[in-house]
Amino acid sequence: QVQLAESGGGLVQAGGSLRLSCTASGRTFGYYNIGWFRQAPGKEREFVALISRSGAITFYADSVKGRFTISRDNAKNTVYLQMTSLKVEDTAAYYCARTSGSDYYVQGSYDYWGQGTQVTVSS
Repeated sequence: QVQLAESGGGLVQAGGSLRLSCTASGRTFGYYNIGWFRQAPGKEREFVALISRSGAITFYADSVKGRFTISRDNAKNTVYLQMTSLKVEDTAAYYCARTSGSDYYVQGSYDYWGQGTQVTVSS
């Protein structure tokens, strides 16, 4: 059973930074692409970023491009999401998930999800 666990969320002022971590169990972590999604209250879950198995390829939602950076350390079974210049509208629960598919922006392409970590950005 694969488990993903997010950490690093918290309360930060607008303009600040946070780094989220997604740590996975199992030996096959390096075989999968890992994505981050977020869900704000009353809104649908949306794609944030994805990193390929090797870390060589990344994709970002337009809303976070230039502010967020996704990276991974396969030796530690961990993917990171460095968030800078945070805005109030970045407030959401952030989830990491695993996919071997190419439709990285589609939630149905992901088979395992973490429980989420809350990020709250105050004005």
